[in-house]
Amino acid sequence: DPTERTELVTTDAFAVVRNPIFTAMSLFAIGTAVAQRTGAAFVAATTMLAGVEVQVRLIEEPYLRKVHGDDYASYVERTGRFVPRVG
Repeated sequence: DPTERTELVTTDAFAVVRNPIFTAMSLFAIGTAVAQRTGAAFVAATTMLAGVEVQVRLIEEPYLRKVHGDDYASYVERTGRFVPRVG
């Protein structure tokens, strides 16, 4: 919803990475694929990772930049997207 406004959360897990839920989901998907060692598990993990990248880069980040401006830009500079201090 383009009219919805949210508070920029930068504490707790969000102080370490900007997308802690997606980070946890990614680790779970990768861990499952490694444990299962099947083509389907690796395809599922890869598909999930690609979907998360698209969601974050094309939808969430542009929205947060628009709504929170300089506060979000500063947050991006000090916090990794999915991995601490990376991206």
